[in-house]
Amino acid sequence: MPSFYAEIDINTPRFEVWDALIHKEEWHHWNTFLYDGDPSRPFVQGTEVLLALRRLEGEEATEFQPKVTLMQPDSCLRWVSKVPGLRSEHVFELAVIGPNRTRYIHRERLSGLLSRLFFPFIRKDEKQGLRRMAYQLKRYAEWRYRQRY
Repeated sequence: MPSFYAEIDINTPRFEVWDALIHKEEWHHWNTFLYDGDPSRPFVQGTEVLLALRRLEGEEATEFQPKVTLMQPDSCLRWVSKVPGLRSEHVFELAVIGPNRTRYIHRERLSGLLSRLFFPFIRKDEKQGLRRMAYQLKRYAEWRYRQRY
């Protein structure tokens, strides 16, 4: 099963990283990988949201409607999107690694008949997108935390 992975340590408490991650209507301030397509649809377990993905900065965005399958406050967000022959699951995990330190992990797993077909074409760009988002989340969450405290 093809997959992607990004991890980064963020020098802020877990609740601060969580707050930045789940408020998708504010992603345009810091996130160049994922975009909110409908701010009126927040992350709620069991519901669909409208998002867009831009693997490379400046490329055309691809819209998709994933269903939120898990929402564990301050800990884990997971969604699944499906098109015929392809299933994509994104998992965002936050772990406390010390006082005011959080480890952010973003996994994406592809499955279905078309997953092996698309994987070679998107592998490098998708991996860069996940890493870019992790770094941008780190910068944003740390900046925001310094502004507040």
